[in-house]
This record gives sequence, C-alpha cells and structure tokens, in this order.
Amino acid sequence: MRIDLPPASGYPGIVLRQLEREDMDPWFAYLTLPDVIRHTSWNLRSPQDLLPILQSLEDGSASSVRRLAMIDEQSKALVGTIGFHTVSEINRSAEIAYDLAPGYWGRGIASAVCAAVAGWSYTEYGFVRVQAVVLTSNARSESVLKKCGFRYEGLLRSYRMVRGTPGDFKMFARLQSD
Repeated sequence: MRIDLPPASGYPGIVLRQLEREDMDPWFAYLTLPDVIRHTSWNLRSPQDLLPILQSLEDGSASSVRRLAMIDEQSKALVGTIGFHTVSEINRSAEIAYDLAPGYWGRGIASAVCAAVAGWSYTEYGFVRVQAVVLTSNARSESVLKKCGFRYEGLLRSYRMVRGTPGDFKMFARLQSD
C-alpha cells in the first residue's frame, strides 16, 4: 500500500518517504552486514530477495505491507526503513518493523521514528494495536520499543526461523489507548 503523505520522522535531519524500488540496493547493502543481521531473522542472498516486500507495497489492499524509507536529509541517503506487516483490518492491528544502517545507530533515530510512526498509524490507519517482536538477543531493538511506550507481553518460543533455526522472540505492543 502506497503511503502518499508520510508522517514527520520525529528526528531532525531524517525525513520519511515511501520506500521505492530504487532503495533496494542500498537497503540490501546494510541488511547483509553481520552486525545488522546478527539479532534479526533477515536471511537475504541478493537484492532481489527484497522484491516481494517492494511488490507488496504496490498491492494497495488493506492488508498489504506498508514501509517507509528513512532518508538523511543532507546526504539524501537511505539510512533505514520502518513500516507495518501482518496488517489485520478486522482486528485493526499490525506489526511494526524497522531497521537502521549501523552508521546511524546510537543517536535515538530508531526510537524517535518508531514513536512517530506508531502514533501516526492510530489516526492514519485506525489501528488500536501495534505490536512488535524481537529476537531475545536483540537488546537494542527491545530498548527502542520500551522508549516508544511498547509494553512487554511475553516470550514466543520458536516463533520464527532465524536462518534455518527456530528463534525465540519477545512480544511487545502499544495500544492506541496507552
């Protein structure tokens, strides 16, 4: 689903826009770095592995993926992405997911953008629940979610495959009413 009017990023110098096919190569470049994938379930072999996500953005259905590019306003470089998958129109919920290039870690960008996009989703899409799952080893992402007002809801054992091995994930959620 295209996002014609994305929210403000909540972080100076970072702007949000619709993720486009032209972002595939720079996105792939940092998503394959060992430090980036270590605590995620990404398992990419080529930039083409990102094509289904980009195609889903063009779908337009109520349950399609929605993903924004985080752009460094000065350099115009793609520095991260954020968006929703597992969208349920019936339940008015979705799972938020984000990633950030390592050169931008530790600045509070992910926390600011996550808070802005989650808050925007309640009015833009009418979500009542935004959830997120993080691999139990992903302390950085867990910290981002807590800073954004997400609450820990429990452990999901062997929830997703992580490069061929079942991984345990922590479930977090933020409600519109929180």
